[in-house]
Amino acid sequence: MKIPGGTNQLDQWKSIMFLYDSALKEINTKIEILNNEFVQINDYNPIEHIKSRLKTPESIVKKLKRNGYDVTIENMVDKLSDIAGIRIICSFRSDIYLLADMISRQRDVTVLYVKDYIKSPKPNGYRSYHMVVTVPIYLNGNLVETKVEIQIRTVAMDFWASLEHKIYYKFEGDGPENLQQELKACADMVDMLDAKMFSLNERILEVSREQNKNKNV
Repeated sequence: MKIPGGTNQLDQWKSIMFLYDSALKEINTKIEILNNEFVQINDYNPIEHIKSRLKTPESIVKKLKRNGYDVTIENMVDKLSDIAGIRIICSFRSDIYLLADMISRQRDVTVLYVKDYIKSPKPNGYRSYHMVVTVPIYLNGNLVETKVEIQIRTVAMDFWASLEHKIYYKFEGDGPENLQQELKACADMVDMLDAKMFSLNERILEVSREQNKNKNV
């Protein structure tokens, strides 16, 4: 991304954050429209809720330093992909891949890369589907492809990830070994719960289809 704005760093910062905020709104709107379209066609809502956020200046600085980069606007734009982030919470694992495919097929959305932590969970048990995409945003008549990280996960995955973050924040990512093992065990239980609830939902749908079929006979 070419750094927009003037030579003044404050002006550049304001321009950059305007782009990321606009990109969040753009992606959020697209997701809501896709969801409404899916409900209209299939009478089924794959999204439980959507969360969006912009990284704070403090968080941006901390991440740049942690990754060994100088704290500059150029590095912030080039090296970080999660300044603008959207999290989509679904009911079932199958919804995740459905939504990822629907988003990637949007004409003005470019998928830069994907990290599938569902098929390949992190060592601590973390599961989620991450996409980094760009959307075109106009600023002062110039088109700027702006990055947004999209995380898609089930309610159960989000529950585990939120609590794991709160617990590990206190240890700054270096918790006791026994705590790590217990968190991993909880992640495995969450995975089993996801699979069980999906199986139960499929059985309910099958019973419903059979009942409707019998009514029409």
